[in-house]
Amino acid sequence: MDLITTHVNADFDCLGAMVAARKLYPGALMAFSGSQEKSMRDFFLKSTGYALDFKRLKDIDFSKVNRLIIVDCQHSARIGRFAELIARPGVEVHIYDHHPEAHGDIRPSGGEIRECGSSTTILAGLLMNRGMKVDPVEATLMMLGIYEDTGNLVFPSTTVEDYRAAAWLLQQGANLNIVSDFITQELTAEQISLLNDLLKSLRTININGIDITFAEASVDYYIGDIAILSHMIRDMENLDALFVAVDMGKRVYVVARSRLPEVDVGAVMRELQGGGHAHAASATVKDLTLIQVLARLEEVLRYRVNPKRTASDIMSSPVKYIEKGATIAEARDNLTRYNVNAMPVMDRSNMIGIISRRIVERALYHQLGHVPVTEYMHTEFMRADANTSLAEIQDYIVGRERRLVPVFENGQLVGVITRTDLLRVMYSGFRGGEDGVYDMARDDIPVRRRQMEAVMLKRLSNEIFVYLKKLGETGDILDLPVYVVGGFVRDLLLGIENLDIDVTVEGDGILFAETFARNHGCRVKSHKKFGTAVLVFPGNFKIDVASTRLEYYSSPGALPTVERSSLKMDLYRRDFTINTLAIRLNRKDFGILIDYFSAQRDLQDKVIRVLHNLSFVEDPTRVFRALRFEQRLGFRIAKHTENLIRNAVKMNFLSKLGGKRLLTELVIILKEKEPEMGIERMASLGLLQFIHPDLKLTQETRSKIEEAGKIISWFDLLFLDRRYEKWVLYYLVLTDSLDGAQFVETCSRLSITEHYRERLTELKGRVESTLDSMQRKIARGHKVSRSEAYYWLEGMPVEIILYLMTKAGSDEVKKLVSLYFTQLHGIQLSISGDDLKEIGVIPGPQFKVILDKVFRARLDNEALTREDELRIARKEAKRTNSLQADRLHTT
Repeated sequence: MDLITTHVNADFDCLGAMVAARKLYPGALMAFSGSQEKSMRDFFLKSTGYALDFKRLKDIDFSKVNRLIIVDCQHSARIGRFAELIARPGVEVHIYDHHPEAHGDIRPSGGEIRECGSSTTILAGLLMNRGMKVDPVEATLMMLGIYEDTGNLVFPSTTVEDYRAAAWLLQQGANLNIVSDFITQELTAEQISLLNDLLKSLRTININGIDITFAEASVDYYIGDIAILSHMIRDMENLDALFVAVDMGKRVYVVARSRLPEVDVGAVMRELQGGGHAHAASATVKDLTLIQVLARLEEVLRYRVNPKRTASDIMSSPVKYIEKGATIAEARDNLTRYNVNAMPVMDRSNMIGIISRRIVERALYHQLGHVPVTEYMHTEFMRADANTSLAEIQDYIVGRERRLVPVFENGQLVGVITRTDLLRVMYSGFRGGEDGVYDMARDDIPVRRRQMEAVMLKRLSNEIFVYLKKLGETGDILDLPVYVVGGFVRDLLLGIENLDIDVTVEGDGILFAETFARNHGCRVKSHKKFGTAVLVFPGNFKIDVASTRLEYYSSPGALPTVERSSLKMDLYRRDFTINTLAIRLNRKDFGILIDYFSAQRDLQDKVIRVLHNLSFVEDPTRVFRALRFEQRLGFRIAKHTENLIRNAVKMNFLSKLGGKRLLTELVIILKEKEPEMGIERMASLGLLQFIHPDLKLTQETRSKIEEAGKIISWFDLLFLDRRYEKWVLYYLVLTDSLDGAQFVETCSRLSITEHYRERLTELKGRVESTLDSMQRKIARGHKVSRSEAYYWLEGMPVEIILYLMTKAGSDEVKKLVSLYFTQLHGIQLSISGDDLKEIGVIPGPQFKVILDKVFRARLDNEALTREDELRIARKEAKRTNSLQADRLHTT
């Protein structure tokens, strides 16, 4: 049985979403988990709502529920008794909610959670996309939900999808007169009295340059719809930021509204265990008095509100800069002379980039002091003007890990804002290092943190979650900070399953792994040289463990030298910002997400970005990883990062890569779900030359690669359970235009073993000769027998046969390959040598001759049964004996 429900104190969005869900789950029961808001209760009294057949809680047999559909909620604490169903074995949970940042504790197995104006919008969109219809009553109820949660489609949280859903519902017959009647209801006497009290209590305080207004009141009984009162107060007084707090006995209800980007009320309410959007949010607080709630609000706002100041207030001027013709060595001298960490690079009066001390030092380490700064300067930068807000500057410097913001007036550079300038404003009493310079290599820099335990509970299996808990407990025993890091955390945020778990320990990683293995019954493999270990669990599940470390490179493309370091420096050595996230596992801070390098922002923006400008110089394989992540995740490589890739290609750094490292990266790309896109990107960035100088992605090669993709899809759908190396097929197709000598050179460049190189060369030759034989026989109009098709292809690996199929360009050849895979391969005889003995054949060479003759007949459908095989065997034995007798007679 399917059951649809929502949170207690249900509103019209809950009602509309439940009605829409009923269309997606025909026959499902609908039941409220608790009370409804007053507007909803009035609606049911005055309308035809009874026709919707809502069930009462006491009338539902919980034992028969096998699927629970929850709308507008992700928290088990908000669905009353229905929370009992969540942990019950065999009960699926589907959630439809428009608060993706809510991160409740329920792990759904279906549904849809994404940001828009209302939960009803999500479900209405699904109905639209599936071509389903709703009747006018249903359309009206759904329209009520959208109008209520979007403020008649004018709240800042309203999206294009909300308008599209509303338009569709209007087409379905939604009655806007009814919607208007219930959305704009008259206030009750209790609400009018409360509104009066709230208006009298209004007070405004200035927090970090922003005027924020508070309204407060106390009543002895519950009064509903204080959100409506909050809207009225905001509009009547024309307020930009308003917090309304009402003590109703056992609870304090808080409603917040904001028109300012500097005041994210959703973030503020989450500090009070509530939720909502940046512009509209609420919270219900227990166990605190009204005075305590208001004090807590002010405390949160003081560090949540971004100061309303502009670039002109904090910029430094006049600007020290570097001319574009300067070398890296000269840039080092200028940075040292003026004691700064970054400088603009100028082409006369035009600013063309920014060079930082960290990039200069790394370039000098790689003996690049003679190279112009223009090769490694950062070419993407914010162009602020005197009126640019501090919030925008803070978002750029802190949110994107930048060192400097230039300020322009009429196109001319008039000032710069550094991290030090920003930090002095953001933190009163701020003191940096010597001479006030703030060293961003320190570990006490501001860092974005977020609680992830609810997300982990929802998205991880119970087994993995328990493992992570136990890893944190081992860290507590040894007094070592423990983190899960990298791609696992990235994919956790993206909602992608990833069982490749990397754990980092600030301390002795091998000691940590050995202690864990001893206490939890698993094996450990240690690598003392690198300070790493692998935990091997029953079932061969593995977790990699490492000490936090930094890496430096003796030359471009060389393998790194490893030293122990801090968590921040360990994350800084990684390839891209999106792979620099860490989650603390120790008991006290379990689930805290640590983001030093704005990885969350780049995940949201779907951007692949390196951490520093020498990233591809130090490890050129990162070029291929950038392409891989771009295609796998559907992201884009940031403009500046792509410029650095092109620079690495231009300076020939990838030629220094060892063949095995290059092959490893190429194989991973060719194993991707859609390697065609990765190959195309490699060609566009000039990377194919590092496989072979003459390798080009011609239109003919593109067509063959596309054909290979189609053939792989066809073969996989046969479900033949035959393993094959997908990458080998794409590798052969990609290099198909090279001649024999060039192909061998390519294999040598990639350090493919001599044995496998010879095997591939031999198989390529067999493909050419086999294809030639097939095509000549087909061209002559001769019928190809089933046995001929078999002997042409038998013995070839699957990927080689698929390569032949890709090259064929002939439907007749493809049909023969299809015949081989689907009918011929795996055919076996029913008879054996023992049967030949029984019919009088003397053991000897004639055994093979006879069995081969019978097998060919079996392939050609001339022997369908065991009796047929014996008949042909007797006939062949008789013929063989006759020939032997003739030879003896002649002798």
